[in-house]
Parts: sequence; structure tokens; C-alpha cells
Amino acid sequence: MPTFRQADWYRTPHYYDILLEDDTELEGAFLEAAHARHGKSRGRSVLEIACGSGRLLVEMARRGWQVAGIDLSPEMIEYSRERLALAGSTGELRVASMEEFRLRRSFDLAHCLISTFRHLLDERSARGTLRCVSAALKRGGIFVLGLHLTQYEYQHRQRERWVGKRDGTRVVCNLQSWPPDPRKRRERVRARVTVEERGRVERLESSWDFRTYDAAQLRRLLRSVPELEHVATYDFTYDEERPLDDEQLDCVLVLRKK
Repeated sequence: MPTFRQADWYRTPHYYDILLEDDTELEGAFLEAAHARHGKSRGRSVLEIACGSGRLLVEMARRGWQVAGIDLSPEMIEYSRERLALAGSTGELRVASMEEFRLRRSFDLAHCLISTFRHLLDERSARGTLRCVSAALKRGGIFVLGLHLTQYEYQHRQRERWVGKRDGTRVVCNLQSWPPDPRKRRERVRARVTVEERGRVERLESSWDFRTYDAAQLRRLLRSVPELEHVATYDFTYDEERPLDDEQLDCVLVLRKK
């Protein structure tokens, strides 16, 4: 059995970037389309909440947007700066938490797409994040929020596998989650990442808890932040609008500042 070294995969931004790269262009196109369809402000400034390795900062800058990003990880912010510089772009980047950030300017569009919101483990933090985002948006600006909903009745382990390749580096992530605890609203997740690079193999493992939401719990959270109105729901194919319900667990919300 291979041995995995305990390490926070969020401290390895290059490998994280390789794993998530494939959907970048699709996500950028959807963000533009969502703003055109649902936004009422007409500027081109965008804020990424938990910007990670900066792949979407670079993509949105390439599309002509003025970009900004916050992230709790200094390693991710530094990597994002380097990525933007290599692409010939600039942006406002800051180390900050999702639930407490304050910025000097306001934005037409904000987004957080890959379930990072579920790292907020209590209702106070989740509401705080939504209120911070609202404060950062122009009136009529939108927040695009992506997260996975939970089936509490499904009491089995779930597994997902991602593979990314770039310039001779291959990164494989095997993600496993345990059955959710409906009372605590927690779901345990483990990522095992194998990196093959220049003839060497490195194996990293990290674990964390996600907060769980079913559709009713998510709707209740949204009602508690009335300054943001829920105007549309999509899934992760981004093709067409759909109801916010428990039939589709991949959920992308469009929230507009009143």
C-alpha cells in the first residue's frame, strides 16, 4: 500500500492549478454569460472569493475584466500574482478570509465556484461571507456561488477521481467523502494526491470537514441575507436554468444585490 505524506494540498498551488485547469475556459464563459443575463450593473470588474491558484483571475483578465481576488492562503496569493504577471495582467490580490474581508472598491461580478463555501462550518460564517460579498458588489451586481448539495439519506462513502497534466507533470487526486452527519451538518473529506514529475513520485494526503446543505437549508440561509436576491440556479454543466431542489446536487446560484 503506498504511503501518503500528511500535507495541506492547498499549500501546493502548482499541483492544485494543474488539477483544476480543464474547466477554466468553460467557467469563464459562464461567468460572462451570467453577468450579461442576470446582472444590472454594466461594468467589467470581477472579484473572486477564495481565488486559489489564480486560474480564473487570468482567464477573466484575458477576457478584458479588471480582476481582484482574496484567499486565506499566502501561497495561493503569491502564485496568483505570478500567474497574472506571466500573462501580462495585473490585479488586486489580498490575503483575507471569506467571512471578514473588506475592499475599497465595488464590483460588478463576484464568484466562488468549487464548493469552497462549504469550508465555512457554521451559519454565522456563511452569512458573514454573503454579507461581505454584498458589501463588495455594486447595486445590481451578481454573485455566482457553486457548491454541492447533500443527500442525507445516502449513507455510503463517495469517491471522485481527477487527473491533470501539464509540461510533463501528472497529478492524480482521489477524493473520498464519508456519510454526512445531519445533526452536526458535517461531512468528512479526504484527498490523496499523487504527483509524477521528472521521474519522481510524491504522495500527499489531506483531510477536512465540509458543512452540509440540502436545498431547504440553502434556501433558509439565502433568506437570512435579504440584500442578495436569488435570481437563477444552474448545475455544473452551466447549460440552462433549473429549480433549486434536491434532484440536482451540483448547484450554481446566481445572487443579485438589490
